[in-house]
Amino acid sequence: MQTVEQIAAAIVAREGGFVDDPDDPGGATNHGVTIGTMRGLGLDLDGNGRVDAADVRRLDPAQAARIYVEHYFRRPRLDRLPAMVQASVFDMQVNAGANAVKILQRLVSRMGFACTDDGVVGPRTEAATQAAAAAAPAHLADAYGIARRSYYYALADARPASRKFARRQDGGKGGWITRAEEFISPRYHLTEAQHRERTSRWA
Repeated sequence: MQTVEQIAAAIVAREGGFVDDPDDPGGATNHGVTIGTMRGLGLDLDGNGRVDAADVRRLDPAQAARIYVEHYFRRPRLDRLPAMVQASVFDMQVNAGANAVKILQRLVSRMGFACTDDGVVGPRTEAATQAAAAAAPAHLADAYGIARRSYYYALADARPASRKFARRQDGGKGGWITRAEEFISPRYHLTEAQHRERTSRWA
């Protein structure tokens, strides 16, 4: 089983380097860490008294990984979730914040283990997710990954500017979809034809 540090390093590698995409609500990012996160943490890396895009550019992979472990895994208490979903929820916490936990909470509630979809891992969520894992040990990770993939498609349905993250220019699977499917068993991956059908109504 991977350590949280290994998972964080994999997330850093998956996120890539500096990007300042006007269609990304997070603004300037480096290794997936947004300028908003850096401002919240007071990471003035060039020491000029403000946190701006220049500081984002200076962020190195090791610093990003430490931010992930502390602020996206330990602080949100993802270590209290079933081990089988920790890596996927952690990856999505970096990508989508508290929505990562909300998706899991909704999933286990639909399975009959009620908890509030508030994005917070408290005692009730911990108990519900552990019960769901015990009830469906071979399926919970795939079910979460599929729910995560559906979330990305729905987000792109509602926000045209985000569609390029779910569908490449050539019509193939975009980064959001391939990222979700890294945590889904191959037998549940969508075929290219299924993906194209799912996105066919997008302009």
